Amino acid sequence: MARPMREFSRQNAIRFAVAGLADVPRSGMSLFGDVPLRGTSSFAASKEAPPIPRFGTQGGPGQGGGVRIERARDPRGSLRRLVDYLRPYTLQLTVAVLLVVVSTLLNLAAPYILGQAIDGYMRSAAPDRSSGLVRMAVLLLLAYTGNWLAQVGSSILMARLGQQALRTMRNDLFNHLQILSLSFFDRRPVGELMSRLVNDIGTISLLLTNNITQIVSSALTLVGVVIMMFALDWRLALSTLLVLPLMVGLTLLVGQRTRRAFRRQQITLGDLNATMEETISGQRVVTAFGQQSAALAVFDRRNEAQRQAGIRAQQLAFLIPPLMTALTEADIAVVAGFGGWLVLSGMTTVGTIASFAAYARTFSQPLRLLADLYNQIQAALAGAERVFELIDTRPELTDLPDAVALEGIEGHVEFRQVSFGYVPGTPVLHDIDLEALPGQTVALVGPTGAGKTTIVNLLTRFYDVNSGAILVDGRDIRTVTQESLRRLLGIVLQDTYLFSTTVLENIRYGRLEATDEECHAAARLANADQFISRLPRGYDTPLSERASNLSQGQRQLLAIARAVLADPRILVLDEATSSVDTRTEAHIQEALLRLMEGRTSFVIAHRLSTIREADRVLVMDKGRIIERGTHEELLALKGFYYRLYMSQFKGQEGA
Repeated sequence: MARPMREFSRQNAIRFAVAGLADVPRSGMSLFGDVPLRGTSSFAASKEAPPIPRFGTQGGPGQGGGVRIERARDPRGSLRRLVDYLRPYTLQLTVAVLLVVVSTLLNLAAPYILGQAIDGYMRSAAPDRSSGLVRMAVLLLLAYTGNWLAQVGSSILMARLGQQALRTMRNDLFNHLQILSLSFFDRRPVGELMSRLVNDIGTISLLLTNNITQIVSSALTLVGVVIMMFALDWRLALSTLLVLPLMVGLTLLVGQRTRRAFRRQQITLGDLNATMEETISGQRVVTAFGQQSAALAVFDRRNEAQRQAGIRAQQLAFLIPPLMTALTEADIAVVAGFGGWLVLSGMTTVGTIASFAAYARTFSQPLRLLADLYNQIQAALAGAERVFELIDTRPELTDLPDAVALEGIEGHVEFRQVSFGYVPGTPVLHDIDLEALPGQTVALVGPTGAGKTTIVNLLTRFYDVNSGAILVDGRDIRTVTQESLRRLLGIVLQDTYLFSTTVLENIRYGRLEATDEECHAAARLANADQFISRLPRGYDTPLSERASNLSQGQRQLLAIARAVLADPRILVLDEATSSVDTRTEAHIQEALLRLMEGRTSFVIAHRLSTIREADRVLVMDKGRIIERGTHEELLALKGFYYRLYMSQFKGQEGA
C-alpha cells in the first residue's frame, strides 16, 4: 500500500517538517508560540503577539460560518480566469456544447412532429394513414432517444472536463498556500482558508460541471420555442407571450426574497454548526463544569433559529414551481381557447394547436432555470474571486534572484544588532547580539513575552529582521534559499503535531526518502522504540486525530525521532519537556541529549533545571538580552536569572 505521507513533495516536507511546521502547536499557538492564531485567547496577554485582524462581517464564536450569496466585485475578470482553466479542454467543451445544441433541437422538433402527425395522418383519410402514423411515432421515438443520448453525452463530458479544471484550480491554490509566508497564516483563520478550498470551489464546481450546459440549453430552448411558435402561427405566438411579463416579474420578485431567505438559512446553519463543533470539541470542559444544560440551551436557541429560517426559505423556494405551473396552465388555456376559435374559423389546424400547447408547456422551464442559474452563477463568480484573491497573494518573504543554496554548514550562528516587530512601530526585539559556536548549546530563558521564540522565528526566516542581520557560517540568511536553510534546521516543540497516519510515516516525515530501517534506528535513538513495540501494530499502528491515542510524552518522543531522522545541523528545542511529568521528562531529556550531540542547539525552557549544562544561558526580558553566561556564572551574579531560579527551586535545594 502506498504510504500517504510520500505524496507530499520534498519541498513541502522540508518546509513543514524539517523547519518545524510538522510540530505545529495546538490551542491556538503559532509555530513557535509568540504569534497567536485567530480565535484563541491563550496569548491574549503576550506582549510579543501581533494584533489579530478581524475578518468578515460576523464576529465571535459561531458567527460568520454561513455561506453567503454575494456578487463578485469583478465578475468579468473572474469569468475570464475561469475560462483560462477550461482552455486546455477546448475540444471536449466544444463537443459538449454541440451535443447540447443537438439535444435542444431534437427537443424542439418533437412537438412539431406531433403536430404534423395529427394534421397529416390522424385527421386525414389518406390510404397510408397507418404506416404514416408508425413513421411519425418512430420519428418521435428517435427524437426523444437522441435528445436523451445527447444530454447524457454532454453531461459526462462536462463532468470530466469540469472536474479536471477544478483539480487544476485546487492544486494551484493549495500549492500557492505552501509558498506563502508564515505571517499570512497568522493573520488568516484556518476556517476561512478551508472555506475557500472547499465551499468556494464547490460553488465553482456547479458552474463548470452543470451550469454551462444548462445555460446554453435554456437559452437555445427559449429562443427556439419562440422561433417555432412564430413559424407555426404568429397570432398564437403573440397570445402565448402575453403571460411572459407576468412570469418574469414573479420569478424576479420571489427569487429576490428567496435569495435573502436562503442567505439567512445559511448564516443560522453556520451558527448551529459552530455551536456543535465548539461544544463537542470542548465536551470535557462542559462535563467538568456541569454545563450540559447551558450548552443544550444555546444549542436549542440556534437550532430553533435554523428551523425557522429553513421553513421560510423552503416555503419561498416551493412557491415558484406551483406559480409557474399555474401560469403555464393558464397559458395553455389561452392557447386552447384562442386556438380553438382559429380552428373553427379555418385559420389554423388542430395539429398546430397541439404543437403550441407543447411549446407553451416547455416555455416556462428555461425561464425558471435561468432565474435559478443567475444566483448560482453570481455565487460561483464570487467564490472564484475569493479563490483568485488567495492565488494572487504574494509571499512576504521571497528568495533573492541571486540566492544560493546553503550546504555543508558547521552551525556557527550570529545575531548582529537584530531588531524586529510583528507590527510596524511596535518592536519585540531590541538590538539583539548573540553568537552560538558550532556544537554549542545556547539556552534562552525569561518570562512569557520576553522574545525568546521570536528569535527562533527569525532564525528559521519565517520573518525577516527589521534591522541588523542573522548569519549562519558567516552568510546572511537573506542571501540563501529558504528551502536550503530550513533543510538544515530541526525543531522539537512543546506541543507536537502528528498526522492521522501510521507511526512509521510520522517518523518518516522528517525525511521522506528514508528507509524503514532508518526510521526504526531514529526511533531507537530517540528512546521511542520501546513504547512503539508495545503498540497493537507496532510501527504500523495508525494514529487518531492529533495522535490522541498516545500520551504527551510518547508524542514528544516521536517528534524527537522525526528530528533525528532529519539530521539537522542546527537544532531548536522549544519547551520540549514542559508538559510532561518528571519521570517522562528524564526519559525525553536522555533522547534530547543524544539528538543535541555535535549540533548547534537553541533551548527555550521555563524549567531551568533542563538547561544547567548549557554552554551559554541568555536571559531575556522585554525583548532584550539582560544577562548572559553559564548557569553557575549567572547564579553568582544574583540578578534576574538568580531570582528566576530561586523562585522555582526554593525549598527543593534543601530537600
